[in-house]
Amino acid sequence: MAELVYQYSDEWRYERFIATVEQLTGLPWTRAERAARATMETLGERITMEQARTLAEDLPVELKMWLTAGSPGGAPAGAPGGEEARRFDVSEFVRRVAEREEVDNEAAEQHVRAVFVALARLVRSDEMAKLAAQLPQEYRRLIGEAKKHTRDPGAPALALGDVFIERVARRAALEPPEARRASEAVMETLAERIAGGEVDDLAEQLPEDLHPALERGKASTGGKAQKMSLDEFIERVADREGVSYEQALEHARAVFAALRDTITDKEFSDLLSELPRGYRETLL
Repeated sequence: MAELVYQYSDEWRYERFIATVEQLTGLPWTRAERAARATMETLGERITMEQARTLAEDLPVELKMWLTAGSPGGAPAGAPGGEEARRFDVSEFVRRVAEREEVDNEAAEQHVRAVFVALARLVRSDEMAKLAAQLPQEYRRLIGEAKKHTRDPGAPALALGDVFIERVARRAALEPPEARRASEAVMETLAERIAGGEVDDLAEQLPEDLHPALERGKASTGGKAQKMSLDEFIERVADREGVSYEQALEHARAVFAALRDTITDKEFSDLLSELPRGYRETLL
């Protein structure tokens, strides 16, 4: 079966970037955004305008703005630097991030590492290699881990169950217990709709506390994909969750968005390839 090609929007890519920072640091969403902005603006100061523009080609608009705003060429009139990089060591890099973020240097360094991992998952692997080569050796303490997390075929770190549920809760405006119930209802129904082998592949990349719902769905069909219309899919979710059809539809959209943030691009494409086009157009 040919792999489905799916074009991700800037909005989704930005959300995935911040969600990665959020997950790796344990910060709430708004503080993860602040850490990301502080790091990207400081990186823009440390590399040349040409380097910033090349890196920005792979970034959603918000991240482009942060990176190029910090670059020498994007500095206010009269600021030092021009098109040249402002040369400062790794300690000064961390200090500038800490000052922008209003945290201590230890926290800032942890956040910078997480932002670089998120960046590696978003840009081409050769761009991360170029970035590492452009910075002095001492910067490896910040960027070294990121080089292990290239966009393709690099996989996102396995999300903890609470992180997955928080993503659903935020998108569907639910309390965590409601988000968990919605997630389990969608997962069980999804496991009925797709083949058992795909259920197993999906489970490998999802938190263990979501596995029972997948197993229930798989067991009910004996691992054979069960044809069902989108309306039937949502009705089953609504029945399991004890909510209206309209609420179940919104919850299913939130769960699919969380799935897209959590599993690899290839696994998400494989999953979508087992669903009719109407599912993809309505749930994504």
